[in-house]
Amino acid sequence: MKRNICFILTTAFYILSTVLLGCATVKEMGKGFAGISTKVLEDTRKDALKRSFPLDYDSSYAEVKKILLGKKEEKEPGQEGTGAYIYAEDPAKKMIAVYVSEADTTPVGIFFTVERKKKTLIEISSPSVYAKEYIAKNIFTGIDELLKPAQEETKPDVKEEPSNQ
Repeated sequence: MKRNICFILTTAFYILSTVLLGCATVKEMGKGFAGISTKVLEDTRKDALKRSFPLDYDSSYAEVKKILLGKKEEKEPGQEGTGAYIYAEDPAKKMIAVYVSEADTTPVGIFFTVERKKKTLIEISSPSVYAKEYIAKNIFTGIDELLKPAQEETKPDVKEEPSNQ
């Protein structure tokens, strides 16, 4: 009888310790099993392609999602989304995790870091160099196109007239 109580208490303590102390590990293992883990993206972040943009965090986040999903107000011929499939968003980590496409499930992580009030660093990470470069090119080019009209508006519209001498 004493052995049964001791066994039950030991087992209960072991299970409780595993659940409480290893909660993040158990959660991450479940995500990995389901195929939606973002750990590999966080691990490859040190090798991310990085670029800063003069946009606040909310605008950067919204524009990246538009670019990924192809939601532009005025689409020009041949202008589509990246075809990427968003499989996870983590506001606490300021991250969007995507697959390159629905058919190509290579994971790519897009991380946002607020540098200043109106300046955000965007980092693109992936274990695949091709996937990282493909998504980075689309996002960086898309944001550059968004900012181009704003930058052109700040330039003075002065035309030099040839002098008649």
